[in-house]
Amino acid sequence: MLISGKIIYFVIQSTFIMSNEDYLNDISEIKNLMNKSSRFISLSGISGVLAGLYALIGASITYLLVMNYSGGILYIFHGWVFWTCMFILFMVAFLSVLTGLVFTVKKAKKNNESIWDNSSRRLLINFLIPLIVGGIYCIIILSQGRYGQTGGLMLIFYGLALVSASKYSLGDIKYLGYIEIVLGLIASYYPGYGFWLWVTGFGVMHIVYGTWMHFKFDAK
Repeated sequence: MLISGKIIYFVIQSTFIMSNEDYLNDISEIKNLMNKSSRFISLSGISGVLAGLYALIGASITYLLVMNYSGGILYIFHGWVFWTCMFILFMVAFLSVLTGLVFTVKKAKKNNESIWDNSSRRLLINFLIPLIVGGIYCIIILSQGRYGQTGGLMLIFYGLALVSASKYSLGDIKYLGYIEIVLGLIASYYPGYGFWLWVTGFGVMHIVYGTWMHFKFDAK
């Protein structure tokens, strides 16, 4: 009789444990479904790495141009050198966006996810608002000849855009945003190092972040 009681107790306890585990699994599955419905998670780590490489290549060409044709002073631009540097900056941004779109579409198709839905629209809006405002402000600063401030401002507004967009995408993006903001503030305080901090933020940190995100999400 005692043995039978123990068996019944064991069966009841096992059933309770299994039910509890099923309940936790259901909660986890519901949470994942909610995240997928409210967040755009098809961003690619490789596109971040390539964006960092574009930034490093563009910065290298810009540095050589300025040092060779602006009297060796990094923040004095003259005529065609200035516009060439602006073109290089535009190409870095264009190639980064294009690469991001190509890899994002590829990943979304692989995961059977929609590339354009409510979550992707919210992501784009929250990312573009601070980025466009920052871009306009940087153009104003450049038109006033304050070249040393632009590197820090680009980093700050880009970081704000990442933090703002992180609510509708992979939450880890906000950490890259925080780093960009800190680098931007340092560059604003030490404008003479703005170029090198820009290279660190847009080049090195993109490569580090993209590699980390690739092995954390894409490689699985």
